[in-house]
Formats: sequence, C-alpha cells, structure tokens
Amino acid sequence: SLRFPQKLWKMLESGKFQSIWWSEGGKCVAINKDLFEVEVLGRGGQQVFHTQKIKSFMRQLNAYGFTKMQRNFQRSASLPEFLAEEAAASAHSQILYYFNPGFNRAHPWLLETCKRR
Repeated sequence: SLRFPQKLWKMLESGKFQSIWWSEGGKCVAINKDLFEVEVLGRGGQQVFHTQKIKSFMRQLNAYGFTKMQRNFQRSASLPEFLAEEAAASAHSQILYYFNPGFNRAHPWLLETCKRR
C-alpha cells in the first residue's frame, strides 16, 4: 500500500483527473476544490484516499509538510478592468495551491523526503 505522498504523485501523473494538476512548473499541486470533492472524494468518484471529506484530505497534506500558497493578483486602477479581475479571482478562489519542497515533478527522488510530521 502506498503512502499519501506516493498516492498523490501517482494521481497527478495519471492524467485521469481534471480536479488536480501540477502547477508552477511542477513545483505546486493545484486543486479545484469543488470538482475534487465530486471527482475524487465523492461516492461516485475514483476512491484514491480513505476519506470523503476535503478537510481530512487537507489535514493529510499538512501532516506531510505541504503549505497552502496564496495567489497574488495585481489589481488594475480602472473600474471595468478591476471588476473583470475580481470575477477571475473569485473563479480562482475555488483553486487551492499547495507546496512542499520535497514534492517536485522534476525531482521524483525527493518524494522520499516527504515524511509524516
């Protein structure tokens, strides 16, 4: 049986899921929260992890040293541009980004450094 980081890696590399992907050039994990809950954690989904709750999944990420990243958006001065950016930012708010220095697509051998705290 694979440990949590190996399962996560295998899932990202499989290409079978639309709700989770590599981001920032393979240095971060991006998760579309709503879609992930249906596609992976939902009863009809492909059961990968032993939970059906997003909070439990996020606790696992934290337990293995992943930290949540904030997305920084530069704001425009003009009102129409600002409103368009706000709409894009709210769509982005469903996307969670997690980083772990030992979880890097370009360096799979670092996966062994991902230990439970």
